[in-house]
Amino acid sequence: MSLEARHLAIAYGDATAVWDASLEVADAEIVSVIGPNGAGKTTLINAIAGLLRWRQGELRFDGIDLATVAAHQICRHGIALVPEGRRLFGHMSVEENLDIGCYRSEARRARKASLDHVYERFPILRDRRRQIAGSLSGGQQQMLAIGRALMARPRLLLLDEPSLGLAPAVVDGMFEIIRTIHDEGVAILIVEQNVMKALSIADRAYVLEEGRIIASGSPAALLAESHIQQAYLGVSDGRES
Repeated sequence: MSLEARHLAIAYGDATAVWDASLEVADAEIVSVIGPNGAGKTTLINAIAGLLRWRQGELRFDGIDLATVAAHQICRHGIALVPEGRRLFGHMSVEENLDIGCYRSEARRARKASLDHVYERFPILRDRRRQIAGSLSGGQQQMLAIGRALMARPRLLLLDEPSLGLAPAVVDGMFEIIRTIHDEGVAILIVEQNVMKALSIADRAYVLEEGRIIASGSPAALLAESHIQQAYLGVSDGRES
């Protein structure tokens, strides 16, 4: 299994948000895309999820040209998205939200096994399965959003800013959950502003700035670059102005 993006250009009308972006996610990898707010991270991951169409370039999953796949069929190929802000149905119960994740026939047949797996991974969701989703805490809502995506039985999980709006202690637990999901055989592409957290679990990473991939490599290699240290970690280069 592999995701391959080649020279993607994505625009909103006449406004181009992503320019010439190329990246790969191999089987069993965690790949992070880091960058500042407004860099185009959400635009990029939404295009991979089928929510946006790209103007130029190629996007393939398992060798299949995703330009030929209807948006509502992307999930059938093994890709699931946990969107920024979670996008839950707040007036529906926890379990009703989870059921939405297995709407396609293949996933529906495995509903019980998937539900048991999600509840094993997130016991609090089992305890609150009848509770209205909008009444959950922020961390519990993020668990529910991830659980909903897992109900689709993905081979590639897309995570858009999973730490957004969460307390630091909750963020630590959330990234441990992401690591565990990966250990179970799911490839992960995560876009995230929390640079240290995103790099701490990644096999490889890309830096996206102003719609362009400006660097890529191992987390250690990226953290050694002076630009990354200055722009994202607040480390001075030691030169006086």
